[in-house]
Amino acid sequence: MPIDLGSLLAPEHSAVLTMELQQGVVGDLAVLPELAAQVRAGEVIAHAARLVSHARRAGVPVVHCTAEFRPDRAGSPVNSPIMAALAKGPPGMVVGSPSASLVPELGPEPGDFVSSRLHGVSPFTGTSLDMLLRSLGIRTVVATGVSLNIALIGLAIEAVNLGYSVAIVTDAVAGVPPEYAAAVLDNTLAMLATRVTVDDVLSVWEDHARDDRLRPS
Repeated sequence: MPIDLGSLLAPEHSAVLTMELQQGVVGDLAVLPELAAQVRAGEVIAHAARLVSHARRAGVPVVHCTAEFRPDRAGSPVNSPIMAALAKGPPGMVVGSPSASLVPELGPEPGDFVSSRLHGVSPFTGTSLDMLLRSLGIRTVVATGVSLNIALIGLAIEAVNLGYSVAIVTDAVAGVPPEYAAAVLDNTLAMLATRVTVDDVLSVWEDHARDDRLRPS
């Protein structure tokens, strides 16, 4: 059965999540250069910035899901190779440091939310993200960012397990190598989420805005 994007992406119950689009992950201070290169090649930041800009105008919440560490690394076990890479210092994604900050194209703007975590590789476990989204009346999460290797898979699985619908914005995500990232989209995330483009999402929001303007007051 075809997915009704108008219902799935309705602005009144959708939120955009950006995943680890931070200076120390994909920006000028990236410790994962291959991933940062794929982000540049796919213009992921530009696409994500366009999406969040329209989300703000449409009244859709924007939540930046970030990873960071205390200066003493307490609460952040280095229990996997990816965590070891992110923990490289200095400053090593330390809270408040330039490497932990969002890439400037994304803000954050005053109305945005930031959901940070000190441990793990996905955004829901051990954070208040689920409670935040529920308090905002969110039923669909619109996912962007990195990476298709790990974090976005974790995001989608956690979101589905918690009862959310997931839309993956295919031109605002990246992974390495690119052939593997494409395979994840086709063979893993396709089972968990609806794949959309930035233009698909904006078309739905524009339709809703037009309907609102035409509705009698």
